[in-house]
Amino acid sequence: MAEQSFNTEGDALRLGVGVEQEFRGEAILAAIKALLQSGVSYITACYGSPSAHLTGKLKAAEAVFGELGVNAIMCANEAAAAAALAASVNYPLRGAAIFGGPAGTAFAAGALANLASGGLTGGALIVVAEEYGEGGSGAQERSHALAMKSQIWLLDPRPNLPSIVSAVEKGFELSEASGTPVMIELRNRACHLYGTFKPKDNVRAAFGAEDALDAPRRDASRMVFPPAACLQEKEKIEKRLPAAVRFIEKHRLNEVFGAGESGIGFIVQGGLYNALIQALQALGLADAFGESKIPIYVLNAVYPLIESEVLRFCEGKDAVLAVEEGQPEFIEQGLHTILSRAGAGVRLEGKGMLPRAGEYTGAVIRAGLARFLKAYRPELLPREPELPARAAAQRAAQAVASHLRPRPPVFCSGCPERPVLSAIKLATRELGDLHVSCDTGCHLFAAQPPLSLGNTAMGSGLGGASAAALPANGGKRAISILAGTTFWHSGLVSSIGNAVFNNGDNVHIVVDNGTSAESASRPCAVPSPWRQPRRRIEDTLRALGVRWIWTVPETYDIKRMREALKEALATPESGPKVIVARSECTLVRERREGPAAAVRLKEGKRLLRHKYGTDPAICTGDHTCIRLSGCPSLTIVPNPDPLNPEPVTCVDRSCNGCGLCGEIAHAAILCPTYFRATVIHNPTLRDRLGVWFRSRIISYFQRRLERPAASLAGADG
Repeated sequence: MAEQSFNTEGDALRLGVGVEQEFRGEAILAAIKALLQSGVSYITACYGSPSAHLTGKLKAAEAVFGELGVNAIMCANEAAAAAALAASVNYPLRGAAIFGGPAGTAFAAGALANLASGGLTGGALIVVAEEYGEGGSGAQERSHALAMKSQIWLLDPRPNLPSIVSAVEKGFELSEASGTPVMIELRNRACHLYGTFKPKDNVRAAFGAEDALDAPRRDASRMVFPPAACLQEKEKIEKRLPAAVRFIEKHRLNEVFGAGESGIGFIVQGGLYNALIQALQALGLADAFGESKIPIYVLNAVYPLIESEVLRFCEGKDAVLAVEEGQPEFIEQGLHTILSRAGAGVRLEGKGMLPRAGEYTGAVIRAGLARFLKAYRPELLPREPELPARAAAQRAAQAVASHLRPRPPVFCSGCPERPVLSAIKLATRELGDLHVSCDTGCHLFAAQPPLSLGNTAMGSGLGGASAAALPANGGKRAISILAGTTFWHSGLVSSIGNAVFNNGDNVHIVVDNGTSAESASRPCAVPSPWRQPRRRIEDTLRALGVRWIWTVPETYDIKRMREALKEALATPESGPKVIVARSECTLVRERREGPAAAVRLKEGKRLLRHKYGTDPAICTGDHTCIRLSGCPSLTIVPNPDPLNPEPVTCVDRSCNGCGLCGEIAHAAILCPTYFRATVIHNPTLRDRLGVWFRSRIISYFQRRLERPAASLAGADG
């Protein structure tokens, strides 16, 4: 997994000015390098999708942080990460917060609003991993709305390393020049791109946290309460906004590319620049080096818009196309306002030529550009003979896609969360359908076939809260699921605390795998039992007032898991029922044990591995085991019995020996199809003798069974 390749990247963060020095790597690591070059004093972060890869890279910087005196704080949630930026309110400290958006920015909305209202002395940067588009893991929204609401300046740099590094460095300067926090959005595709840039020396902050503690400062006018809040709002408009506009214009954060007297132009978000160039190249209007035949105004700063730059770019043009991904069309509306107030005669097009919603890939933008050019400059479109080959290729691709079945996301092989869901599935066979409120986490995959469990998913830590309006009725209770991470994120108060306060009678399952699996498998804010020391979830629940707690120390014990669930659903005791189901994340375990196993194999030492399989002679082809498990290592193969056309269940080579399939078969009283095989690597003499002895015994009994059959066959002859 790319998220774990941190060990060799710390050296890249130490690069400085030099003739042969060149930073080469991913954009997210380059962003951290830019923070170090900018003299950052502290960095706060919250693990969560899709900023997982970005926050995971902080591990590569641990040693460098220590050398530069940078305080790195991992936070339980985004609100905590944003609130820590308050250190820059009264002190000339540069701080950065890293989290995912827009869910992360929404959760941190209160802290960000207060931060932006009071204003800053130092510089504050919010690095948001923007996930609008097909690669997004949550609701399709944008951070742009929150930036506008709180008047936080929003940068959307072109997707290349020099532009991203420059955005970080200039973002701090913009924040300090205007006394306002600055947000930088890095899209999913931009986060993972590779490139190079010329590094600068890392800078140790001239003013550190110890300096702030030695000489505390306070300014009541920066605290958000009346009447200061009203004055702060006026200050935003009368002082900070003009200061930001002057800085953006003076330092040319926005860029203009292309030439020609075509009378048309494009205004594009910086993050979409590469896709726009790709579309222009497909239409023959740009070359492989990005040289466009049509002028392009690139908004690396998408909020605020710079009126003088917009009017200067649109001057003398008949029509301009605004390429803005997502909706509402904030940028297009802002451009309309600027042009109408100035009485400009240029025609502004946008969502009328491009889709109102959805990701703007190269193909989507190309179709919009073709409509725009057909309306305003049809002579620039390529001739028809050049298009049939591409159209034929598209038709062929669509024909293939129409025959492909959808592939829903699934749990990893051996995932410890699967047995929890399988136990719920078994319970529904006895108790009927149950309402299951999900949370943010891997267990959300259960909403897909074959498990098909889960009615709602409202966000991190809100699994229990989203079932609060469904009180127990007629012996039926709703079930809610919290991940171990989201329990500490906000579920402790929002779900469990809310249930205790209202004496809710539903069942809450906390799946504690000791890691934020959605976040590059980084440790939870509170360490896991596999990373001592820790604060036990059970102790916290008791302190909160939960009376009914059942701990399942091993989720793979599906019999115990089912018993706990049945008891929680049937107990007459009132109040919230909490089941803490605990097993280590299988990815983390394999990453820890795999290298050790590889060393043992290389050294020729004995190593045992367990694999599961099925006996096709026993399998009836019912496939209930697959429907109750959903493990990706379970599949079907043709039945070797010519008289039975039903395919049989098979365990493929991806099996990691968790044993859940056999446990489910036993718990559900299914057929004894499954067996466990022990693979011995580098066997000892004792192992070889044992195998020889067992094979002799088995052969002896097999021959005894074959003799009556042979005699009967001879008698028939």
